[in-house]
Amino acid sequence: MADNKKIYFLSDFHLGAPDAVSSLVREKKIIAFLDEIKNKASRIFILGDLFDFWFEYKNVVPKGYVRILGKLAEITDSGVPIDFFVGNHDMWMKDYFQKELNIKVHFEPVAFQLHDKKFLIGHGDGLGPGDHGYKFIKKLFRNPVAQTAFGLLPPVIGIGLANYFSRTSRAKTGNSDEVFESAEKEWLVSYCKDVLKNEHYDYFVFGHRHLPLDIQLNENSKYINLGDWIKYFSYAELEEQQLQLKYYKH
Repeated sequence: MADNKKIYFLSDFHLGAPDAVSSLVREKKIIAFLDEIKNKASRIFILGDLFDFWFEYKNVVPKGYVRILGKLAEITDSGVPIDFFVGNHDMWMKDYFQKELNIKVHFEPVAFQLHDKKFLIGHGDGLGPGDHGYKFIKKLFRNPVAQTAFGLLPPVIGIGLANYFSRTSRAKTGNSDEVFESAEKEWLVSYCKDVLKNEHYDYFVFGHRHLPLDIQLNENSKYINLGDWIKYFSYAELEEQQLQLKYYKH
């Protein structure tokens, strides 16, 4: 890893939402950002919900997204590794990213040693206290039998159903994900503090929350939430040993 290069963290693009036209505008902006950082980066982490929905049938992948997929392939082909963490909107990943794009896919939070700092990185869904209904649904959706059953549906039906439920979920949630009351009420903060009782991490980096957050957990540990590329166009940049939350202006 070159000492003069940086590591980047991005999350929650939700490409495909709320419609094809606005998604394409956002996709082009993300690609412009990737073009700006590709020669500065030693590694890139994408922390889930790249798509608003993604399901890999045996011989079919969802239509569209050729620009972002091509750009990711170009970056990995140049020798810059990309790690992808599945989110709650694209949890039904299989091996397409690994085989076609040479991107390593993670299904749970993973510990990394980066620039002599210890990181715990993941999408963030289903962690911490509460939200038992979602945790049950996540467990069900991750079940191989459920995935196989969904895969038996023709793509026109399966993808149509998934897009409908994705829109319904966003309508139900509204802007509640963007509300910050206090660190004490942040469930990912609670999760991080519980982890710190048994093991030290310098940085916890998550997405899912759709709200850029930089919270000091104790003297030596910090929690960063990456926000999103719908409203905030936010990301984190690790240079040497310092992780900073930043915003893309273009």
